[in-house]
Amino acid sequence: MSKTRFRIGSGYDFHPFVEGRRLFLGGVEIPHARGLEGHSDADALLHAVADALLGGAGLPDIGSYFPNTDPRYKDISSLLLLEKVYRLVRGKGLAVGNVDVTVIAEVPKIRPHVEAMKANLGRVLYVSPDQIGIKATTMEGHGAIGRGEGIAVHAVALLEVVE
Repeated sequence: MSKTRFRIGSGYDFHPFVEGRRLFLGGVEIPHARGLEGHSDADALLHAVADALLGGAGLPDIGSYFPNTDPRYKDISSLLLLEKVYRLVRGKGLAVGNVDVTVIAEVPKIRPHVEAMKANLGRVLYVSPDQIGIKATTMEGHGAIGRGEGIAVHAVALLEVVE
């Protein structure tokens, strides 16, 4: 491991809406007419956080560990996947300093669910919820997200070398 004390990772995920699925973001089921399409529970927020952690640790992306062709991950909770990612990151001698997340969506409203999302992330990543930022923005009606066709999430993670 290098002598660097901190490492930064960035993650991004997008999932289109689909009929007949429940919507999960940040490990929270959010009441909505449609869910997100994906092999797991399609929690774009947790997938972006996982990729940010993996990137900061210099590890391959989430799809390398949990391929969408593997039936073991069909409809699995992304909280379970994030727990596995956390163990990989800790195995590299790193701990989470903080995580910052931006959800890009026209619908649904995220604010009522932010504290529950932060609690989930804090529990899985062994940090205080005040070390996690979650906010939302819209595309002001432009593009696929602006038309309400899906949700995108960008996440940044600061990792500390603890060995």
